[in-house]
Amino acid sequence: MRRLLEVLGFVAVLQGVAGLVTEFTGRHWGLVRQAGFLDGHGLYASVALLVLGVALFAVAEAGKRGE
Repeated sequence: MRRLLEVLGFVAVLQGVAGLVTEFTGRHWGLVRQAGFLDGHGLYASVALLVLGVALFAVAEAGKRGE
C-alpha cells in the first residue's frame, strides 16, 4: 500500500509540475491541459496536484513509520 501511495504521489507531483510548465511557458504537455473541464483553471489544478502529491508522500511516510 505504501508503494502505491508513493507512485500516486509521484504521478500527482509530476502532473502538477507539467501543468505549471504549461501555464508559464506555453509548452503543452501534461494531463491538466487535456482535461476540458479545467479550462481557465489550470494553474489552480496544478497547484492542487502538487499539494496532493506531497500529502500522498506524507501519508506513505507515516505508514512506513507505523510498521
